[in-house]
This record gives sequence, structure tokens and C-alpha cells, in this order.
Amino acid sequence: MNNKEIKKVCILKGSPRKEGNTNALTESFMDVLKEKGCNVTEFTLYDMELKPCLACRGCQQDWSAAACVRDDDMDLIFDAVMASDLIVIASPIYSWYCTAQMKMVLDRLVYGLNKYYGDKKGPSLWAGKQVALLTTCGYKPEKGADLWETGMKRYCKHSQLEYRGMLAERHLGYDTVFMDDEKAERARAFAEELLDE
Repeated sequence: MNNKEIKKVCILKGSPRKEGNTNALTESFMDVLKEKGCNVTEFTLYDMELKPCLACRGCQQDWSAAACVRDDDMDLIFDAVMASDLIVIASPIYSWYCTAQMKMVLDRLVYGLNKYYGDKKGPSLWAGKQVALLTTCGYKPEKGADLWETGMKRYCKHSQLEYRGMLAERHLGYDTVFMDDEKAERARAFAEELLDE
């Protein structure tokens, strides 16, 4: 049971398909958040101008903000993440991990908000924030999404974030319908669980 009230939620959507499986699952999840009065900010990453991390360590010179040297839309994400109580990372699984666009954002977040990589070790600016995963995959989740979840648990521990869990749903093939009432209900139940105090 979580003791931190969730009022602001940042949802990072990493699917290139706006009408795809992951976005359909996320819509059912978001319905509950909005019904419960959460302030939800969502980003469709493939619609944004986002550049990969350069490993230049420029961000490590300023411990008060992300301070990334790249000039793109990532500042919008940094601001929303810092203002949120819960960060929801929604991505289909491609080759046993999240999409390339989501991985790029995760790289920028971990370096921009963790001031661990400069001449001196600094703070985690987002320590204590909660993280939940929504994902879809072609294999059974225990064989399709397990590596991503393991990686994200380690990511959260490293960043001093609170990992809250993952909802993973399987798609049985391109000639089948993905979304159904049972998946929608599980997405709603997952959102309810995260908001439960």
C-alpha cells in the first residue's frame, strides 16, 4: 500500500502508433486517473523533437535543474516529470526492451536528473518519485516484458525512485483484435491500485 497521495501524473507514451495496442491500454488506465481527479500530462514521444544523450556531462555542472545542453523538446518532459507524483512509462516491447524513442528519453532523464556523473557526486533531483510501467508484447509477458521490467527496477533503484509495478498485456498476432473488456478492466484496476492509499 502506498502512503504518498498521487495528484499529478506524467505519462510518457513510447509507441510510434497512435492507434496501437499500448495507447489503447493507456487510454483505459488514464480514464481512472481522470475520474479520480488527477492532473494528467501526457507526451507522445514520436511527435516530439528529441535527441539522444551525448554523454557530454554538461548537465552535471548544475545541480539545481536538468540543465541538458541539447536544444529540443526534452525540457518539456523534464519539467513535467519534476512536477509529477507518478511517472507512467508506456511502451510496447521491441526486441525485449522499450522502443528506441523511449530509451532515448530514459537516458536523458537518468543523466539530467541524477547528478552522479560529474567531478563530485551530487543528488538525485527526482528521488522519491513513483514509477509504473504499461507495456504490450507479442510473447507471454514473463518471456517478453521481463527483461525490461528488470532493467527498469534497477533504473529506479539507481535513481532513488519508487518502483510501483508493471501491467503487461500480450497481443496474439496481427490478425487478432488486441483490446477487449478484460484488458481494459485490468488497466483500470492497475490505475486504482496505484492510487490506493
